[in-house]
Amino acid sequence: MKSSFFFIKRASKKQTSFWATSLLAGVLIGFNPSAVAKPITVTAIGHNSEARYINAPYLPYANPMAPKGGTLSLSALGTFNSANPWMTTGLAMSGTDYMYDTLLTGSLNESFVMYPQLAEKVTYDPEDTSWIIYHINPKAKFWDGSPVTGNDVKATFDAYLNKGLMQVRSYLSGVDKVEVIDKYRVKFHFKSAENKEILLTVGQFPVFKQSSIEKDFEKLSLTPLMGSGPYQLYAVEQGRSVTYKRDPNYWGQQVMANKGRFNFDYIKYIYYGSDEIALEGFKVGQYHFRQESSARKWTTAYNFPAAKAGMIKKEAIVTKNPVPMQALVMNLRHKIFSDIRVRQAMTEAFDFELMNNTLFYNQYERLNSYFHGSELAATGTPNAEEYAVLKPLLPKLDPIQRQAAVADWHLPKSDGKGYNRQALLSARKKLLQAGFYYKDMALYQPDGHRAKFEILIADDKMTRVLLPYVRNLKKLGFDASIRQVDSPQYLERLRRFDYDMIIAGFPQSTSPGSEQSYMWGSQAAEEQGNQNYSGIKNEAIDAVIAKLIKADNREEIVLYTKVLDRLLRAGYYMVPMYGSTSTRVVYWDKYRHNQTLPDNALGIDYWWVDKSADSIIAKYLK
Repeated sequence: MKSSFFFIKRASKKQTSFWATSLLAGVLIGFNPSAVAKPITVTAIGHNSEARYINAPYLPYANPMAPKGGTLSLSALGTFNSANPWMTTGLAMSGTDYMYDTLLTGSLNESFVMYPQLAEKVTYDPEDTSWIIYHINPKAKFWDGSPVTGNDVKATFDAYLNKGLMQVRSYLSGVDKVEVIDKYRVKFHFKSAENKEILLTVGQFPVFKQSSIEKDFEKLSLTPLMGSGPYQLYAVEQGRSVTYKRDPNYWGQQVMANKGRFNFDYIKYIYYGSDEIALEGFKVGQYHFRQESSARKWTTAYNFPAAKAGMIKKEAIVTKNPVPMQALVMNLRHKIFSDIRVRQAMTEAFDFELMNNTLFYNQYERLNSYFHGSELAATGTPNAEEYAVLKPLLPKLDPIQRQAAVADWHLPKSDGKGYNRQALLSARKKLLQAGFYYKDMALYQPDGHRAKFEILIADDKMTRVLLPYVRNLKKLGFDASIRQVDSPQYLERLRRFDYDMIIAGFPQSTSPGSEQSYMWGSQAAEEQGNQNYSGIKNEAIDAVIAKLIKADNREEIVLYTKVLDRLLRAGYYMVPMYGSTSTRVVYWDKYRHNQTLPDNALGIDYWWVDKSADSIIAKYLK
């Protein structure tokens, strides 16, 4: 599905020679600019990465001959009351990104490389990256036929910077101002020339029409802001479904990155109260494409009549992105988790091997890295380059974190039999060292308060995963419990950091940068609505993030990310859970994709419907 700004940056690996085109028309940030004496105008731009497809007729994972038609139908959980995911209130409907174009569009095969979308080219100075000019394509039109102009771009970013979500403001914090040069040129001025990534960052955001921003940006409404994207909102059943219709007059159909893209006539999201109910809806054909996150369901749930009749297809699609860190996040704003020894004990109480054996059919991997499965993951002890970065930062760390940061760090392992005695004894010892004590078989904090907390969830499917963990916590004397709330309440409490512990996911790209600030940075810990859910405040982590943002080449990105990984692990800010290097999808066998899939995403935008197979399925479902 079309990515939101949080996850648009992608990684690159080896490509076929056919697609390895030259950079005659694309010059990249991070390359040695010594021969460049003045600003340059280019049609592709990358952050320390190579633009391989600037001269290609279409992207290698696209089928330019893909037929148009049919419906992509998907599920969504919870409910919605807004068409605008960019404002600070409301619960936005799924799929809104399909309605909007961005200035540039990301490659799904490369590490943060951007190609033309609304902007047909950019002008910048490789020696002075404190500004960039985006040249808007004169052919770009909003749905009402009016042209996309510099005023629309400026109004859009002014709204993001002053009225938008806190994580958006954090991500764009390097923007000083947006200047309209003329109708089709807009200049971004940045607060510093050191953050080279931000030249591309601003190109990732949807652009709205100025008049609709002024009228509706902060309005809680199911009427979307005026966009220029390939789909328009077609039908809304309040709390039940959202349907988008492909615009046959979409201005951007011939843009290179859009060839073979946006093939479905309709995209529909059907809402369910839980994933269990959603699964039953899939079985009877209420929707037709599903990502399966449960190993148990993947293994056991797809033997229903339609599957036995050959109507259902399962694919485990391997991508090269880091496996998203899924973890139990401890809120360090609460005193009970302030001591690193307590957080170590919480980690030791999690018996992954037992869960993998009994609940997950041994289909998951333990996540020993925040960038698991990629070249960015820290392994072994620090090499010379990593240690050189770490050494001046070590005095700023807690002694336990200091030691763990330079060690060959691994999560504890059990025998998977359910006893986990040694880990629990070790956890108990750490709790006592932290000043916790036992009275009448119950655990108390050093201040005399009961060691009590709750794990906040919105999805009941996590209950069975958490119960073995809660049992271990109770063996340690904690008064631990699980509290389930509805999605709107959960999101509101998330925004206010009103929880003891949550389960959260942290997707990463292969080109980490500014987004690390709003996930782990000290400033974000105090900004409600940001994604520093743990409340991490650590000078060393802040310093490494700053170096990462200013990285001059790919080697530095890898180096600083590995150091960041070591510091995050060593702080025991969360309990890593599990993940998989493949994305599991199940669908009614009418959807097709190119033989060559993107390296770093499903690329569902480039799939299509086989009309003959669709008719067979339609007859089956009658």
